[in-house]
Amino acid sequence: MPASTMLQSLPQALPDAAAPDAVALAATTAQAAPPADPGLDILHLVLHASLPVQLVMALLLLASLASWVIILRKKRVLDRAEREADRFEETFWSGVELPKLYAAATERHRDIEGLEAIFEAGMREFNRIRQRRGVDARMQLEGAQRAMRAATSRELDGLERNLEFLANVGSISPYVGLFGTVWGIMISFQGLASMKEATIATVAPGISEALVATAMGLFAAIPAVWAYNRFATRAERMAVRYETFSEEFSSILQRQTHGDD
Repeated sequence: MPASTMLQSLPQALPDAAAPDAVALAATTAQAAPPADPGLDILHLVLHASLPVQLVMALLLLASLASWVIILRKKRVLDRAEREADRFEETFWSGVELPKLYAAATERHRDIEGLEAIFEAGMREFNRIRQRRGVDARMQLEGAQRAMRAATSRELDGLERNLEFLANVGSISPYVGLFGTVWGIMISFQGLASMKEATIATVAPGISEALVATAMGLFAAIPAVWAYNRFATRAERMAVRYETFSEEFSSILQRQTHGDD
């Protein structure tokens, strides 16, 4: 076989133009690939929601902030009431004389609360009625008991103040958020009337914006419900504690009136 024929039968190298074509094909493929999912942008959904839905979200945000302010304050109030009750009960049952304890409770420039306020009210009324002439022991005891009941009511009113707001936020917020969601979905479906072809891509953004209102309603309601149940239970325990102390102190006053007789 001639040498020229053998050279023609050998495989020929690819042209250099194939390399640029491959680079262009890779670039085209990379451009056609879908973009990466940026994730859920809550701020973007809130800012692009309709005006009624934004008003609902603003209302729920204010309710949530007010609830957290009340939660933090109420926790501080109940903690202080429990500490004061523990301190006064320890002093009261340590054997100190009642006149000395009453004098300490009536000192000037000193605010008293809780059990000490109940004790001071009962002891003050007991001493006031006792100074009258012709007043029997039963009237003295009943007067002290009325004063302690009134003081107990004032103390419990301070402990239970603003709990109603937490209950309202916990029960109403989900419905307010649901109203915003329903309104947003209505706006989204109304916008589909002008479109010839409706797809998930056209409906999903509006529905996502509307569902944020329901999420914010739950965000406001869940802490409020938990705090209301927690604080209401603690306030009820303090009420039982106040009533128990009033009964025990009434027994001590009754023994004193019988001793005087």
